[in-house]
This record gives sequence, C-alpha cells and structure tokens, in this order.
Amino acid sequence: MMDRGGLAARLIGDHDRKEKFRPFAAANGITSLDDAYDVQEHYVSLLKPRCGAAVGYKIGLTSQRMQVMCGIDQPIAGVVLADRLHHSGARVAIADYGRMGLEFEIAVRMGSDLPSGGPAWTPESIAAHVAGVCAAFEIIDDRAADYAELDVLSLVADNSWNGGVVLSEFRSSWPALDAVSGVVSRNGSELDRGHGRDVLGHPFASLAWLANALAAKGQSLRAGEIVMTGSLVTTRFPTEGETYRFELAGVGAVELDVTAAAA
Repeated sequence: MMDRGGLAARLIGDHDRKEKFRPFAAANGITSLDDAYDVQEHYVSLLKPRCGAAVGYKIGLTSQRMQVMCGIDQPIAGVVLADRLHHSGARVAIADYGRMGLEFEIAVRMGSDLPSGGPAWTPESIAAHVAGVCAAFEIIDDRAADYAELDVLSLVADNSWNGGVVLSEFRSSWPALDAVSGVVSRNGSELDRGHGRDVLGHPFASLAWLANALAAKGQSLRAGEIVMTGSLVTTRFPTEGETYRFELAGVGAVELDVTAAAA
C-alpha cells in the first residue's frame, strides 16, 4: 500500500542530502498519475513551511524535443512556491541543487479566476484570462537522474523537479506566441533557439491542458498565479559559473547568473 506521507518525507530527505534521483514509484505502490499527484501534494505541503505558499504551476514535457529527451509522451505539472520565484538578474548557485538544469519558457500570469463547470478549455477560450506573458527560466533539480530509466510517476511525485523560476517583466500585450522565436545564450554566445509553437503548437495549449487537468480534480487557476508553459528547447545543465540569457522576440529577455558555489 502506498504511504503518501512517508514518501513525501523521504523526498524531503533525498533533496536535503542531494541524493541521486532513482525511480521509486513501482516499488512504493504508485501505480497511476493520480497516485503520483497525490504524493506530490503531500510533498509540496511539507515544502511550504520552508519555501512559502504556492504561487502557480510549472508544466513540463510540452515540446517534442523534451518528451524525446525524457522518454515520456505527455505533459506533466508541478507547483511553484513563493521563495523559489526570482526575477531577471538573479544569482543562483549550482551547489544548492542535486543537479541544476535550466529550461527556457514562456510564462503567463493569470488575470482572472477561471470559472468552473463550463466546457473544456481551449487555447482560444483561455486567452481572455491571461493578463501578461514574459520570458522565463525554470530551474529544475533532477538530482543527476539517469534519463534512460526515468519513469513519469516518480518524476511527477517529485513535484516534476521544479526548483524555481526566474521571470522577466510581464507584458500586457504580446505578438502571436506560436510564431515567437526564443534564443538561448550563454556568456553572450547563442546556444539554441526554438519557437512558441514548439510548446504543444501554442503556449496557451499548454495552459489549457493544465486548466482542464485541474478542473478534473475540482480545482482551477486563480488570478495572479504564474504558469510556466514548458521549455522551447532542451534542458541545459550548468557545471561552472556562467551567465544565461533567454530572449523572446517581441516579448522581452530574462537573465540569470549561475555561480559554482553558494555565496
């Protein structure tokens, strides 16, 4: 039988000790996504006293490149906590994570509560509830996982690996997000680029997926919440002090200073 509280406490300890991530779902009775999100909820409840209240969500594995990288064929979600929300120009230390990864995303800020009980959300219907968009990094902590043996249930239970977010200034108007190009640079040199359409065809498709998943559990997105819609390109894993920039054409740019050791 699955011990949700015990697994959540174990995850706290594993992260504190920066232990290597190993799949644990099958051995602990996690047999469905509902089980995995149940463990995630318990884990997040243990994180809140040290990391603050929930301020939004991350959506992961929304691009084909990321799904291929992780060997998983569907999006997943996690919770973003207040003390893990940073702004452009922030400095973070590699030493604070089991293994830090950076993802490069379009974030949205909700402008109104989503009403419940209506038809399924679509990219078009949810757009009216978005107050702003921005360029963002997601900081993940995969604790040096072996992606060849990764399973989605263990990943979801571990809050889908969210370790924080870094946001640029939100814009209240924006260009067509499916066509927007995003350029990733490290120390001033371009590393990679993608487009908004790489996220399920449109970042608001990712947002609609989350809204529908929450609705199925009797929950909904609320005004002011931040949602990370998924990485346009594959994860990067800094190993030394570096400066990263992610620029979304017509939206803005976000910067992050990565240091090797904590100050």
